[in-house]
Amino acid sequence: MTTRILLADDHALVRRGVRLILDNEPDLEVIGEAADGAEAVTLAKADPPDLAVLDIAMPRMTGLQAARELSRIQPGLKILILTMYDNEQYFFEALRVGAAGYVLKAVADRDLVEACRAAMRDEPFLYPGAVTALVRDYLERARSGAGIPERAVTDREEEVLKLVAEGHSTKEIAELLFISVKTVERHRTNILSKLGLRDRQELTRYAIRAGLIEP
Repeated sequence: MTTRILLADDHALVRRGVRLILDNEPDLEVIGEAADGAEAVTLAKADPPDLAVLDIAMPRMTGLQAARELSRIQPGLKILILTMYDNEQYFFEALRVGAAGYVLKAVADRDLVEACRAAMRDEPFLYPGAVTALVRDYLERARSGAGIPERAVTDREEEVLKLVAEGHSTKEIAELLFISVKTVERHRTNILSKLGLRDRQELTRYAIRAGLIEP
């Protein structure tokens, strides 16, 4: 059986390299390419893949946002996060949205094919640093008796936050998300309040740390 793969990355050169790695395997086939998360969701609706390989930091909709939406519309879809960031926060958020694995671009030529096959076997794929982070986090939570923390903002607030940080105006955000200007303003006020931020500059810095936009 050939695994049909949807690949999403906003850099054409990266997509080309990753596609070469995947298409070189007899059991893997890239059936579609997307330049951002929103396009990936659209393509998946039109022609559902078996596996989605998503970059984290993309315009309009991040890989993590796309993963949440794809998991909702296609619950059986396997998802891998492909990223240049060896970052614990991104890693834990990837697990939260249901990703089966987290692959670093720097070693994609070594790890990606194995990660794809593991995902299709319903097995997690974690690079060594991620395993260390997971064990450390578990031990710290066990010692303190803490549970998994809730996300600071809702999915819709995160969408607004990303678009604000990308420099879109309130009117543009309303049009992109098909909501009213007043609703955008309310979301923005809630975001600033929840995160303890004062202005767009602080909001943008937060968006970079959270992996919503690239620095």
